[in-house]
Amino acid sequence: MSNVIQTNKVVSLAYTLRLANGEVVDYSEAGEPLEYLHGASNIIPGLEAELSGLKSGDKKEVVVKPADGYGEHNPELIEVMDIAELPKGMPLQVGMEVDFSDEDENVDTAVVKAISGSQITFDFNHPLAGETLHFSVEVIDVRDATAEEIAHGHPHSLGGEFEDEFDEEYDDDEDYEYDDDEEDDEDEFEDDDDDSYRKN
Repeated sequence: MSNVIQTNKVVSLAYTLRLANGEVVDYSEAGEPLEYLHGASNIIPGLEAELSGLKSGDKKEVVVKPADGYGEHNPELIEVMDIAELPKGMPLQVGMEVDFSDEDENVDTAVVKAISGSQITFDFNHPLAGETLHFSVEVIDVRDATAEEIAHGHPHSLGGEFEDEFDEEYDDDEDYEYDDDEEDDEDEFEDDDDDSYRKN
């Protein structure tokens, strides 16, 4: 049973993620698989549940509804800001991703949805909120997690800080405030052109 996916196993996973219209929005090949700690909520619950019991070499097609993925699109997470509230001279374009820090130094990402005069519309929903997700997965490897990995809640074999491929959540009860206490305001904004959806 050592190569069967269950709690406290580190899983190496190749996958392709498509939307209902067939558009590929993310993937990881067998040569550079995603690694996650099963049972530690590293990945969305709908996918993790479907992987339980699989073993090395298994392949599976998994469909994840929004409730078990990134949730439904929440209109309360749409915010309109005046450009005067933002650092001067920041180049904003529709479709770009912008990072905001709240007073506790938590970082949340929003997408610029519209620019109308001095009004900027930001969407703090996850980019895949409301989408039904279609995964084609292949289990590359399954191993026992180390005690340190279990304690930290993620695998260490990738080196550096673990990058979660899927699970990105926004708290709709939290007030998002731009932190203008930094010496360089421009450091708070990042234009991310990567099509994958990862969490630091």
